[in-house]
Amino acid sequence: MYSLFSDVAVTTTSADVNTGALFTAVLIGSLIGYALAVIPIWAIFVKAGEPGWQALIPIWNTVVLLKIVGKPVWWIILFFIPIVNIVFVILTMHALSLSFGHGAGFTVGLIFLSLIFYYILAFDSSRYQGAAGYQAAPVGYATA
Repeated sequence: MYSLFSDVAVTTTSADVNTGALFTAVLIGSLIGYALAVIPIWAIFVKAGEPGWQALIPIWNTVVLLKIVGKPVWWIILFFIPIVNIVFVILTMHALSLSFGHGAGFTVGLIFLSLIFYYILAFDSSRYQGAAGYQAAPVGYATA
C-alpha cells in the first residue's frame, strides 16, 4: 500500500533553531521594555493618590492619567485620531507637568524625552498639586 507521507523526509534545519532563539530574545526584550516603561507611570500614579497597578492596563492607564491631570475621559477618543492625537498628547503632558508643579520647559522634556522625564517626575521631590496644578479650596472651618 502506498502512503502519502512515506516519501516525505522530515529535516530540522538550523533556521528553525535560530527562529526560536530570536523569538525568545524579542519576547524577553519586549518584557524588559514594558517594565521600564511601566515603573515610572506606576510611581506617578501612586504620587497622585491612585493605585499603581492601574499603570499595567493599556488604555485604562490613559484614562487614569486623564483623571490625574483633570481632563475629561472622552479625550481618550481623540487619542485615536491621527494628527489630532499629537495636539491632545501635548496638552495632556502640559497638564501633567503643571499637576506636579513644573512648567513649560518640563513639558518640552516630557514630549521629546518622555521616558527620562517620566522617571524624573516619578522619583523627584515634587508633589501632586491637584489636577493641572489647581489647588482645591480648603474644606471646613478656618483655624486662624
